[in-house]
Amino acid sequence: MKKNIHPERREVIFKDVVTGEAFLVKSTMATADSMVWTDGKEYPVVAVEISSSSHPAYTGQQQEAVPQARAVEFIKKYARESLH
Repeated sequence: MKKNIHPERREVIFKDVVTGEAFLVKSTMATADSMVWTDGKEYPVVAVEISSSSHPAYTGQQQEAVPQARAVEFIKKYARESLH
């Protein structure tokens, strides 16, 4: 690998602004903000609007479409008139 062309990879805190949940992961994201983590060390912080702690698909808040209802709508829309 070439030297001095790759961004610095370090531990960064990603904080969900909706739930306040924070995750410490390795990243190349650059930020001026920082905060103290539970281990007592200070890490850079990146604010995110949505994460696994607030996304409806991960929290169980997502509503699934009912296949039967979709089939009924299709039949109503494309049903032929009775020949009787």
